[in-house]
Parts: sequence; structure tokens; C-alpha cells
Amino acid sequence: MTKVKLVSLFFLYFLIKLDVYAQVQSSKIYLPNEDSLAKRQQPTWFNDAKLGIFIHWGLYSVPAYAPPELDPGNVNNWEEFYKKNPYAEWYLNTMQFNQSPTQKYHIEKYGANFNYYDFIPLFNEKSKKWNPDTWASLFEQVGAKYVVITTKHHDGFLLWNSAVPYPNYSPTKHALSAERNIVGELSAAVRKKNIRFGVYYSGGLDWTFYKVPINDIWPNLFMSIPQTYAYGNYATAHFNELIDKFKPDILWNDINFPDKGDFVGMLAYYYYKVPEGIINDRWNAKNKKIYGFTTPEYQVLKDKTDYKWETCRGLGNSFGYNAIETDVHHISADKLIDMFVDIVSKNGNLLLNVGPDAEGNIPDLQASRLQKLGKWLSINGEAIFGTSSHTQAEGESNTQARIRFTRKGNDLYAVLLDPISVSKLIIKGLKANNTCKVSVLSQKNIPLKWSQTYEGIALDLPTKYENEYATTIKLEGYFK
Repeated sequence: MTKVKLVSLFFLYFLIKLDVYAQVQSSKIYLPNEDSLAKRQQPTWFNDAKLGIFIHWGLYSVPAYAPPELDPGNVNNWEEFYKKNPYAEWYLNTMQFNQSPTQKYHIEKYGANFNYYDFIPLFNEKSKKWNPDTWASLFEQVGAKYVVITTKHHDGFLLWNSAVPYPNYSPTKHALSAERNIVGELSAAVRKKNIRFGVYYSGGLDWTFYKVPINDIWPNLFMSIPQTYAYGNYATAHFNELIDKFKPDILWNDINFPDKGDFVGMLAYYYYKVPEGIINDRWNAKNKKIYGFTTPEYQVLKDKTDYKWETCRGLGNSFGYNAIETDVHHISADKLIDMFVDIVSKNGNLLLNVGPDAEGNIPDLQASRLQKLGKWLSINGEAIFGTSSHTQAEGESNTQARIRFTRKGNDLYAVLLDPISVSKLIIKGLKANNTCKVSVLSQKNIPLKWSQTYEGIALDLPTKYENEYATTIKLEGYFK
């Protein structure tokens, strides 16, 4: 090789290294260590989005059973909870407890020799009827800004066509993945609707690696995480494959991540491939500096926070479809709207779950509530999407109506979470400038007469506003 060529190659190598260094310095590339990853600014789109749809769909959607009585948002006895688990997606674990309602149901319905993984051919056959565009259209109608699907739940069954080899002897005569590329098909369908796409993956639990029934939250749950190199490499390879194939906007991990997996290396790679990506907090307690948002489950925080959070919950007491749930087990549309506004006012998002049946149908009990939420958002979404929290989340008035505040630019929104029946509403503690314009969003922004009093802002409300639930008052230019 000539001296000129050697100099050219050295110069080219120098330029490549210089470009990589410049990208690292400008935060385009993150090194696989916590200090580098902690410097990353979280993307603003997630804060603006407010509403996401969670989807639990898999083998458990075939039996579609769980005892529905226990409230997952109010657990007093975790041992009882696991034996009578209302989460239908935990069917495999719950059916292993002798004389549990789920075990009795399984034996009566399918027989004592019917293995959980014998649901695989049934799911593959039934899911042929699924139409991802139907889901995407409903989610668009609701106003959801992102969707997160369970690509692998605790049972180890995959909803995409993975090339990662299974490292153990297979626990079933069937392939541990769906025949359809469900993740890919849904990703394409929702992104056509300009909805962002995220993936859930159960990094901490995989019952094909660790089969002891979980009967308590601590220490049993967290001792059930497979801590082998085989599983750590398997889970890491799955995440890298999901990143390469689908470039998900969200990586939503569950029940921690195996210690022998390469979490920080995978995350550095993720941010390189998806610069606007974000992760949740269920990875490892020692990596708190690099989380994107916290994830309370079936809970709403009491106070407004400075950090970003997202509560996840089902419309009923289960994430996976539970065919024996009735209307009484589902949150009402009014309470759903109430809860959602409360969450947004406190700097949170809502990841609202749907549990389709095995054929991919979203049951009417779930769809009807989504549609009512969507109808409310079609009128009041201005006070939700793209907003930030006010200095205070809650307010008071001269009525019994509870008030929640949001802010967008110089505008303040006050959402009344209860019906009102007064001609003059006083929102206490507010002080606006003289040029502020006040209106009700549901009344097409027709200006209202208002005055400043020592108590706050007094609004004249015509009687046609009476008894309207979740009324949004817009104070345009409040902060000028």
C-alpha cells in the first residue's frame, strides 16, 4: 500500500473518530454508562401526549378468566391477591394454586391435562380475524397519542416473529410466538394515524425460565426473576431486535431486568436508533437517574409532582380480557374523565388499558367508555393535550364542584369535575389581568362576563350551562 493511501486512510479514520466524538459531545450519541445516559434530556412529546392506550393481548385472552372481585388499586393482603388474582393475564400463575377459582375453572373447562401452552394453536387460529386498522381507528377516535402493546408478557409468549433463538429446551410442542406479526402490523396501523408506538416487554418475569408460582409480592415476586446469562442475553437480544424492527417510541419494561442482561448498553443503542425515545422506570432500582417516567398502577398521586409520571390501569379490574367481568367491575365514563383530568393536572399521563378477546375484538364494555372519553376530549382536549401543570393542581369555588387546573402558554384552564347549578361562579384565589378573556370550551368560546373580587374571579353563567359535567373554563391570556 502506498504512503499516500496510508495517510488517506489514517485521515479518514481520524475524521470518523472526530465525528463520533462531536456527536457524543452534542448528545447525539450516548455512551453505555449511567453518567452519559443521565445527561439526556427527556423528549417533550411524552409530556404533551397525556393519553396512551395499553394493550394486553395473548394466550390468556383465550380462557379470558379471572375472579373479578378484588380491587387491584386497594390491596391489603398480597398473598390472597395472588391466589385470587383479578388480572386475567396472570392465568398461568393463578391456575397452579390448589383449589383456586382459576384452577377449578381451568379443569372444568379444559380438563386437568390441558397445558396452558396448548392455548397457542387456539390463539393463532382465533387471531386470524383480527384487524389492526379497527383498533387504530378507535384509538384515533378516542384521541390517544400513543399505544403500547405487550410484546411478551410473563408467560414468555411473543407477539412478533423473533429471530432470537430460545436458549432452553422448549416447554411446549408449539412455537412460543404468534403466527401473525402482531407487533409489526399494529405498529404500521397506528403510525398511519400519526399515533406513536411503544412496546411492553416483561423483562423480569418469564415463566418458561422460572416456574415456581408467585404467591406474594416480596420477596417472592422479585426472587422469581431468572438470573442466568442465558435469560439475560435472551431478554437483551429481544429488546435490541424490537428496537431494530419497530423503532418504538417507548420501551416499557416490567418487573425489573435481569442483572446479567446488558441494560445500559441496550439503552445507549436505543437512543442512538430512536433519538426521541423514552423509557419507564421498571428496570432496576439502581438506575433511577436515567428513567423517563414513573409508573404507579391503578393509583393516582395525591399531589402534583415535578417529575413525570404515568398511571396505568384497565377499564375493569384486569388488564387481559376477563369475560366474566360485568359493568360493575368497570370504571364509569364520568369517573374515567374525572380521574384523567386529575392525573393531567398533577403532571401525569394516563396509560389506559384495553383487553381484546382472542379474536381481537375490543368488548363493548370497554369500547363504550373509550368513546365517551373521546367525545369529551373532542370538546375539551384543548385543556388537556400539550398543557403543563399549573402552580397548583386543585382549586376551590363557591360551589361543591372540585376544580383542576392546567396551563398552555399564557392561558389557564379550570375544569369543574362536578355538575354546577349556579348563575355566578367564583373561582377562588385567581387574579387575572384586565385583558383576560373568559369562556366555556363547550360553548364555542363565547365570551363570559367576569369581574375580579377579593375572593377570586367571578363569572356570570347563563342557565344553559347548568348541570354540565366536567365543564372547562378557559381564561385566555391569564398570565399576560
